[in-house]
Amino acid sequence: MAVMSRLVAKKACILLGECVPSLIPGTSKIRVKRLKLNENLLMYYKHDDFYHVQDPNKVCKSGDIVLIEELSEKVTTSVSHKLVNVIYPLGDITDPITKRKVVGDKYRDVLENIDKQFGESESRFVYEKAKSRGWQEDKRDFTHQDSYIKYHESEEDQPYAV
Repeated sequence: MAVMSRLVAKKACILLGECVPSLIPGTSKIRVKRLKLNENLLMYYKHDDFYHVQDPNKVCKSGDIVLIEELSEKVTTSVSHKLVNVIYPLGDITDPITKRKVVGDKYRDVLENIDKQFGESESRFVYEKAKSRGWQEDKRDFTHQDSYIKYHESEEDQPYAV
């Protein structure tokens, strides 16, 4: 029975992971967190698997939680999955059970009710008026730029090096 469950776990075709910076153009790199069994201790330990995913339109950005699906055959030696959907964009936290937006450890609608009862603070952040993610591209958000590995220190400016 344990052997069968390990075979099924290895052949999962739809995975949930977090997007991390990728160096290959037209792809995104996804980190999938798993628990790996240590056969000697019979304990599970955290293990990260990385997959290169087809993403020609660069739909997902670093930090997004995405759903990926295994391709029937590999496109290249490293690309074996395709992007299905962006489940949760970075910074817009949604409780998966109640589907309500969360700020810290409280729901947004609870905070709005508190503001109605006691009056809004002048320094309060208004989520309805906030712009969507991506409006600060090239100002403070550089996740859309192609990154590369910095192999040595040099005098030239290397703003997008990893």
